[in-house]
Amino acid sequence: MTRPVETVAHSIARKTDAEMRAEAQSFFDLMQSRRTVRDFSADPVDPEIIRLAVRAAATAPSGANQQPWSFVAIGDPDIKRKIRLAAEEEERAFYQGRAGEEWLGALAHLGTDSEKPFLETAPWLIAIFAQRWGVDAEGRKVKHYYVPESVSIAIGLLVASLHSAGLATLTHTPSPMGFLNQICGRPDNEKPLVLLVVGHPAEGARVPAISRKPENEVLFWKTAP
Repeated sequence: MTRPVETVAHSIARKTDAEMRAEAQSFFDLMQSRRTVRDFSADPVDPEIIRLAVRAAATAPSGANQQPWSFVAIGDPDIKRKIRLAAEEEERAFYQGRAGEEWLGALAHLGTDSEKPFLETAPWLIAIFAQRWGVDAEGRKVKHYYVPESVSIAIGLLVASLHSAGLATLTHTPSPMGFLNQICGRPDNEKPLVLLVVGHPAEGARVPAISRKPENEVLFWKTAP
């Protein structure tokens, strides 16, 4: 028998088409200005901004509403140093052969290498973990559903929230990232997905001159004639 579901009233007021188009255009313009940054300023960032951005990320939809994510906000210089050393060790192995020529060729236009000073310079790192399974109050293992999809949506909201607040971000993904479990004190059921670097761009920071795919390569309509 299906259990009754507790519900609450939906609270979003309906807008006119003109209002919705204006809101959609405004958000597109904002996100169109987002760029990944690799040169960060050491200027401090109020931790309240980080807290609110993570809370926004945690509003993401998730499989069975299990919310299978953990966010670790790291501002301690000693911990950031440990993360940089561990990440660069993995990155050296990546660039020295683990990646393969095709992958390295795809990265060439970005000018990246194994040196990651931004992991120490930026005021905040946010390590995002996916909870592959949960544990109930009795210590029993609980299966989680659509974990990568759910956490990926939350990461997108986190990046958007931080950009909206006026901060720059970098999604850093050294592979493997198991060292983050140890450094951040996270349990074995959590898999690190992204190490998000957060802060203000350094003065004079430059970003690679890249373009985004045109609309006709990403949006395909199927409408009634």
